[in-house]
Amino acid sequence: MQHETATAQMTAEGSAEQSANELLIEARGSCAVITLNRPRALNALNTAMRARLAEAFPRFAREAQTYCVVIQSASEKAFSAGGDVREIVRWGREDLERARRAFAEEYALNWLHECFSKPTISLIDGPVMGSGVGITLFGTHRVAGERYRFAMPETAIGLFPDVGTAWSLSRLPNSIGMYLGLTGRSIGAADAYALGLLTHCIPAVRYEEIKAALADTWPVDTILDERQVDPGPGELAPYAPLIARCFSAPAVEEIIARLEAVEGAQRDWAHVVVADLRARSPLSLKVTHRHIRAARALDLRQTLSIDYRLACRCLDGHDFYEGVRAALIDKDGNPRWRPDTLEEVTPAMVEDYFTPMGPAELALPTRQEMQAARV
Repeated sequence: MQHETATAQMTAEGSAEQSANELLIEARGSCAVITLNRPRALNALNTAMRARLAEAFPRFAREAQTYCVVIQSASEKAFSAGGDVREIVRWGREDLERARRAFAEEYALNWLHECFSKPTISLIDGPVMGSGVGITLFGTHRVAGERYRFAMPETAIGLFPDVGTAWSLSRLPNSIGMYLGLTGRSIGAADAYALGLLTHCIPAVRYEEIKAALADTWPVDTILDERQVDPGPGELAPYAPLIARCFSAPAVEEIIARLEAVEGAQRDWAHVVVADLRARSPLSLKVTHRHIRAARALDLRQTLSIDYRLACRCLDGHDFYEGVRAALIDKDGNPRWRPDTLEEVTPAMVEDYFTPMGPAELALPTRQEMQAARV
């Protein structure tokens, strides 16, 4: 009977060996190196991978021999394409509490990264999205290689920019955070560096040098500063005034109206952005707009708690399941949103997403409590 139970558990959760292979942890001198190693899924983070991270970081904090932590990817195609949303959707349909728990554990992991007491250096040479942003953005150092791209594309699957990113997006200048959060568009290293989403831009060919120096406990800033290269001009610079004017609007409908009114050389660009917005979940757009605006007055811990509230409401709704179906399961690219227009999304619908959940709220420890626990 015990063997049958174990077999069933292995089938449901995946083998321990598979989990270990998808996220590799090794010590290189005084540096702990974490490697995302799920290339066929573009390093989409699943629950097992997050659980290993949540176990490892408190251990790193207590290990006297561990000076710093490096996070890297074994894939040449991506650092991380985000979270394994197929896993969450499956659980949302079959076991809602399990799906909610997965979101809670992810946001607790993001908070753990923010409160971690040692340098964390993410070596990002490729696209980083969603959950991948969540395990890198709150570390001390974020290093981009030549193939770096940043995106939070959740509104395209009926979700919202979570993992605490609303807090960061709300603090970017000239409403660029609102632009990135609503459209889900990606930016390269030059823009991300100018916005402070990165700390360094260094060719990926030098990453082995960096790890070797960190293994010998050389100062992190010195190692990275000496190899920093100018990423050049960003892609967004020509559009920054237009983004500021349009995406500072108090409502999503007004953002679209301002974009549709653009004339001259930037008209085509603005109209393509409108098309992008109209393809996304109207409810997700309005929830995201409110979330990013409200996060300006919150700290990260508070933002993550609201992320959980919103994620639970997405699990209770329609658009998240439909967005994942259209994008990743059936891949027909034709989601049927409910409601299917912005005008049909009422203030009451949006308010329902933000309504407190009482005892079911995500309660994260304070920063002081995390530090007292030596994480």
